[in-house]
Amino acid sequence: MRIGILGCGRIGRVHAGSVLALPDARLVAVADAVHDAAKALAAETGSDARTVEEIVSADDIDAAVIATPTTTHFDLIHALAKAGKAIFCEKPIDLSADRIRECIDAVSRASIPFMTGFNRRFDPNFARLQRLINEGEIGNVEIVTILSRDPSPPPHDYVRTSGGLFRDMMIHDFDMARFLLGEEPNIIHALGSALVDPKVAELGDVDTAAVTLTTPSGRICQISNSRRATYGYDQRIEVHGAKGLLRAGNVHQDTVELANRAGFQSAPAKVFFLERYEAAYRSELESFITSVRKGTQPVPSIHDGLKAQLIADAATESWKTGRSVPI
Repeated sequence: MRIGILGCGRIGRVHAGSVLALPDARLVAVADAVHDAAKALAAETGSDARTVEEIVSADDIDAAVIATPTTTHFDLIHALAKAGKAIFCEKPIDLSADRIRECIDAVSRASIPFMTGFNRRFDPNFARLQRLINEGEIGNVEIVTILSRDPSPPPHDYVRTSGGLFRDMMIHDFDMARFLLGEEPNIIHALGSALVDPKVAELGDVDTAAVTLTTPSGRICQISNSRRATYGYDQRIEVHGAKGLLRAGNVHQDTVELANRAGFQSAPAKVFFLERYEAAYRSELESFITSVRKGTQPVPSIHDGLKAQLIADAATESWKTGRSVPI
């Protein structure tokens, strides 16, 4: 499959590396608003540096990876759909659910494959946990607990345009909740504070948050987020069911453990999300390519992107009003 990448920042570079590592894919061209960034990545990968418009209209490109800022996704999706190219789009598709619905219409009219980049579904440990749930190892799911904590907060300029923690950070956890619960949540209650950086509150956002989701049958999901974790990138999941419990822990920098009179010591958790989810990023792109080649719709789909966004919108409303909100 001949692929073009739009956006040559850190996530675009990760996807470029994944394409190069996959035998069924070839990176043809890259583009970025900063042309020097595109030229640098092109030189590193043996691809062409082109403009966005050139990639959209190119006859030698089958699919495009959208790794540009969220505010550009809407126009790029419409342009690529009109050109008949398969699309892999980083989350969120857009900060507006109505605009996502317009993107769904464009993709549907064009009958093209579309995948939303919820990479955590493809983490080897989380994916195995979900398979064991489906195989009935713990019976009916009762409570899902998701912990996601970043080593440090993002820059203030990023916070201003991110759409808020619930739409930017916790949206991954909302997708994981849907992935693991086996039932769509219909009520949410959210709490949030700015405990890491008081400036975040001045910007209208939070850096510490907790959410409870419930489903029509009464299943519960608890999500905890923080923009501060002194011990590394904290990503844990626990699923309790009628017959037992499944747990996926952190991925550490190494597996060496020291034991002495002071106790047991192990390496910190990996400190950067690109490092922590390296295998997941590669697996999701491989899944996208396989689906397109087979003529099946990729998963997570554009509809999964909308559903996670609707939960994030409801969470934001709940935090602001202090009330439980239907989804």
